[in-house]
Amino acid sequence: MSNKLNFLDFQEAVKKSLELAKTTTLKEIIPISKALGRIVSTDVICKKNLPSFNNSAMDGFAFKVEDCGKELKIKRVIFAGDKGFAVQADLKEGECYKIMTGAKVPSDTNTIVPIENCTNVSEEGVTIPFDIKEGSNLRLKGEEQKEGNVLFHKGEVINSSHITLLASQGLMMIEVFKQISIAIVSTGNELKEPWEEANDEEIYNCNSYALVSLLSEAGFDATYSGVVPDNLEESISFISNLKTFDVIITSGGISMGDADFMAEAFKQNGLETAFHGVNVKPGRPIMMGTIKENQKQTFVMCLPGNPLTAMINTQLFAIPVLNKIQGNKGFYHDVLIAKNTQEFKTKKGRVNLVLGNLENGGFSVTRNNKYGSGMITALYESNCILVTDENTSNIQQEQMVKVIKFNNKLLQTQINIFN
Repeated sequence: MSNKLNFLDFQEAVKKSLELAKTTTLKEIIPISKALGRIVSTDVICKKNLPSFNNSAMDGFAFKVEDCGKELKIKRVIFAGDKGFAVQADLKEGECYKIMTGAKVPSDTNTIVPIENCTNVSEEGVTIPFDIKEGSNLRLKGEEQKEGNVLFHKGEVINSSHITLLASQGLMMIEVFKQISIAIVSTGNELKEPWEEANDEEIYNCNSYALVSLLSEAGFDATYSGVVPDNLEESISFISNLKTFDVIITSGGISMGDADFMAEAFKQNGLETAFHGVNVKPGRPIMMGTIKENQKQTFVMCLPGNPLTAMINTQLFAIPVLNKIQGNKGFYHDVLIAKNTQEFKTKKGRVNLVLGNLENGGFSVTRNNKYGSGMITALYESNCILVTDENTSNIQQEQMVKVIKFNNKLLQTQINIFN
């Protein structure tokens, strides 16, 4: 790929990467106390009506709606947890029950009024208001969920609400997709680990630690697996040992037209390249493909080596792919619509990935969109990405734009940005 015309269209690259991503089939059963953030691997069915009996939503009086406006005698007091005689239906004319929140409601009443809405309240009796609607404050058996309903579906990410529902069903274990294994590796003779000494001609390896932490924020457990050796033969052997992972993500060594041999080392390990080069800035050299061996598929993502580029492309390309492989049915990015606060330029003829900040519904571009792909602080100064199309050369002030927030888990509005 020696010229711009040969770079893959951005949307086609997104489509191809997601088509390549095959959902894991491995599952495990875990306690709900360990299930937060995991992916449901099979539909969860309601086994117990919710609520499981008619109960009161208030501290008040349970009565027949036709007795509205009357002075009633209190038959007895029913507390939450009462059973048997305490909740049997035995009202006579002119009677009601005093009842507590959550208590079972006898079948001979159909309405509940809060204590504070009544008059002439005493130990023996109460006057019921005139204007009480039938069924008020009465929670009916199964009105929230009935036995046999699907509580939640395969592919949902488990959050605290799921945990609450599971516990309400007496379900202390749940089947989830086994967490995928992700190897993070770096390339470059000039790299030094943070605990090593680095001279002025060497740089510290920040990419791998950045990617591991970014993926952790997105709910994945990635393993830093070291730096690829600086010759082809050793690189082939190094990569061969990574094929036990579900996903390999590399940074650096894939620029076109240079002396890097990462692509060749992967090819010698059976990599089937889906694409190498996308018409996007930053991130043109990005490469994706799969290694298939012994009925196992390992997804390979090779990212550019500049920290800013690697991080942005992990956000944009890698996270949706990883979500799909992990079994998350909501693998597309969540997107927010925001109003651009200041005009800025982009380069026409390519998709531009623009860093910025989303605050109070407004998008403000980072450094007027003037920063280098090797910068690190521009990432620190930003919390979202704006994705242009190839025909955009200018984003006007007050123009509505689509932005992807860095922490995808915090977003609520789901829109497919690639449509």
